[in-house]
Amino acid sequence: MNKLKVTQVRSIIDRNKKQKLTIEALGLGRPNYINVLPDNPQTRGMLAVVKHLVKVEEVAN
Repeated sequence: MNKLKVTQVRSIIDRNKKQKLTIEALGLGRPNYINVLPDNPQTRGMLAVVKHLVKVEEVAN
């Protein structure tokens, strides 16, 4: 199964609560934090909510 390398590139200051909670659920929190997550529909849905705050790269196993 492929994985996604997610890097937070923008701050969550002045964002709505849903976006802040989604960033926290992704294991991020500050700009330049990185997390590797499984590539599944649930993760893709969370990334769609905060697509303007993160950079996503596919990582092959």
